[in-house]
Amino acid sequence: MKLLLTPRRSLLMLGLLAATPLFRPLLAQNAPATAEVAKPNRGTGKLTGTVVNAATNQPVEFANVGLIDVATNKAIGGGTCDEKGRFILSNIGAGTYKLNVSFVGFQAKVVEQVVFTAANANVDLGNISLAAAAQQLSEVKVVGERELVENKVDRIVYNADKDITNNGGTAADVLQKAPLLSVDIDGNLQLRGSGNIRVLVNGKPSTILANNLADALRQIPADQIKSVEVITSPSSKYDAEGTAGVVNIILKKSNLEGVNGSINGAGSNRGAFLSSTVNTRRGKLGLNTNAGTNMFYNVARNASMRTEFLPEEGRSTLQQNGNFTNLGGGAFAQLGIEYDFTPKDAFNLSGRGNLFGYTNDRNQRTAYVGPKVNDIFTRDIVTKEQNTNFDLNFGYTRTMAKPKQELSVLALYSQNKGNTDYDLDQRREEFIDYRETSSNDNRNREATLQLDYIQPVDSTGTLELGLKSILRRVSSDYLVAADSLDGRGLLPIPSRSNEFRYDQNVYSTYATYSFSLGKKLTLKAGTRVEHTRIDGDFITDNISLRTDYTNVVPSVQAAYDINKDNKLKLSYTRRIQRPGIWFLNPYVNLSDRRNISSGNPKVDPELTDAYELAYSTYINKSTINFSGYFRQTNNAIESVSRLVPSNTVLPTDDTTRVLYSTFLNVARNATYGLSAFGSTKITPKWSLNGNINAYYLQLRSQALGLTNGGVMYNGNLTSSWTFDKGWSAQFSGFFNSRRVALQGRTPGYRTYTIAAKKELFNKKASLTLGVVNPFNRKLVFRSQLETDRFDYTNNSYFYNRQIRLSFNYQFGKLDTKPAKPKKSIRNDDQKQGEGGNG
Repeated sequence: MKLLLTPRRSLLMLGLLAATPLFRPLLAQNAPATAEVAKPNRGTGKLTGTVVNAATNQPVEFANVGLIDVATNKAIGGGTCDEKGRFILSNIGAGTYKLNVSFVGFQAKVVEQVVFTAANANVDLGNISLAAAAQQLSEVKVVGERELVENKVDRIVYNADKDITNNGGTAADVLQKAPLLSVDIDGNLQLRGSGNIRVLVNGKPSTILANNLADALRQIPADQIKSVEVITSPSSKYDAEGTAGVVNIILKKSNLEGVNGSINGAGSNRGAFLSSTVNTRRGKLGLNTNAGTNMFYNVARNASMRTEFLPEEGRSTLQQNGNFTNLGGGAFAQLGIEYDFTPKDAFNLSGRGNLFGYTNDRNQRTAYVGPKVNDIFTRDIVTKEQNTNFDLNFGYTRTMAKPKQELSVLALYSQNKGNTDYDLDQRREEFIDYRETSSNDNRNREATLQLDYIQPVDSTGTLELGLKSILRRVSSDYLVAADSLDGRGLLPIPSRSNEFRYDQNVYSTYATYSFSLGKKLTLKAGTRVEHTRIDGDFITDNISLRTDYTNVVPSVQAAYDINKDNKLKLSYTRRIQRPGIWFLNPYVNLSDRRNISSGNPKVDPELTDAYELAYSTYINKSTINFSGYFRQTNNAIESVSRLVPSNTVLPTDDTTRVLYSTFLNVARNATYGLSAFGSTKITPKWSLNGNINAYYLQLRSQALGLTNGGVMYNGNLTSSWTFDKGWSAQFSGFFNSRRVALQGRTPGYRTYTIAAKKELFNKKASLTLGVVNPFNRKLVFRSQLETDRFDYTNNSYFYNRQIRLSFNYQFGKLDTKPAKPKKSIRNDDQKQGEGGNG
């Protein structure tokens, strides 16, 4: 069945929903909350007052008040204050009462002996002061320390700002320490062995992550990250993202009253960064700004050998040795505005821009030897890449009359513009005999409109409904020119140049219902329907691609509280994983003419069934979580490498074989895994957190006649110590085994960091010294491809020993101002990065 939702039909569906009885109350213009919040209907008495912040004497908006009859100890009325902290409780009978006043972030307060008589029917309590739950120390807020890892009902949270070994690093350094995640040396992210992950920033998608996730993670300084949320079983409310789950990077942001900010900087032998954040909140209006710059520097070398098996027991060998330096960096800026029009209407608008680039200078010697072939040459290749990105995110949330009843209208526009160029000089016996240049201009634009509605059904049941449209346009304009030094200069090569445009429009609707059976069992079930329409054009060749498909994506989740310390969770989800531009871009990379790669615009989306059973327990001060999971994908996207004659991919008469790599839907993969993580305090000053994940992956391709499988594992360990006089220390280590691929194995690696921190200026500032891999001068990464036609091994050596010093300074006075929740769009449906198994 095909269900085509055009933009016009999407608007029609919105109109139909708005006309239903369920949505009709949303159209009514409810008046702003008045001071009168409850009517016990027992008499004629009236109780009034104003709740204020004890530190600032400013109103505490939306504080909760409850009136208790002292004689019966039962509640007879209550409600929520208005935006000025005022409340009125009316129709109160004669008697003695007490008033409970509370709000998140403040200490609860009880006003005793509130007496009503016939002569004293109206009581005004005046200002009721609430003290902040957090204490102030030299204008710096001191809060209860969160655990490094928190296990919540629907996600695992890694509080990165509590890990001092992150200071001075990047987002890649942070993610490799989060539970269930692993990051290889190239920055490619996996969740429990799968690379099919959607990465969000502050719950929002970003085109900065769409082209190359590994490069994008280097753009986000670790010091800007507050926490990382790992969601392994997304509900139907999320886009039908693929096999593994959602990773949400939460950046630091103040929700406090007043003006405050921070200055952060770090320097090392491998990079540096400097950033500043300023936040302000006054009444209904909040502003936050963030800007900074960063740079990185890497050095590495590699050595590879390929043996090709020829007919009649012949063979040829390709031996390559090279080294490279990678120098890059960028700048970023962000501005966010939040405004509460009324106590029930919240608005937010934010914009973020990034500029990022790098230069890769590589020298590579190639020796190809075989029957009647002895080809030896050296190539100097300089690759330059630049990316600019801008996101504009709008959100409007209206809180309705019932508790948890909410309507959200969200919109997003993102644009990423990139350019990748390389210049190549080829030498034979010290003389240049060939030159080549390449330019690839690409652009990724995305516009999203989303409507979400939450309707409480009864005391335990909640219904969630939504509509969403995502309109994407990706383009790639690439040109290759060559100079054979025959006097004609650089000439375009038409067979290697083209202009590619790719439109992907996704229209979806979802419904989820969650409810409780008794006090221990919670269930959540939902279905999402998505229709995808794809239009692609090779403009130069006048070749088009057209397809559309509809997917029904169910999900079921159950959580059972055995007791207050033991929880059991079970889930099933079916997900769809659409290929991102990295997989689709047909640009042919020929910087190494013996090893050629390109994307494939004909790749289809993956469909995966995922099951998970998890058990969590709390013992004293320790948290332990065990989970078992199974995933199966029948049309998995895999990188496939084949030996083909040169003239099949190059405009040449040469029939020498080259290794050509691209992406194909050719495999069925099944993953069986077990994972565990724990967090404990061995002593009040010594905490320990760890995570380990082991899984068996089986890959099978009937089309290619290939089968591969094996056991893999990864894990991390963090140990923290707190000393007197503001000193603390931490050790963080990570390891990742080699991974099974359809045609071989990809590299594994390990890394570790030791750091010490000293708090300065009465805890307003801190200085952190960290050492990365102090006892390893270089990291070795070994990968291997194996088929009946060739063997290929590659060893890469990264000189990654690093010493870095970072500094943080916080300024401004912070007063407690708990923020109203803000909604934002989450696009979770595209396969990211360079692919992955599982």
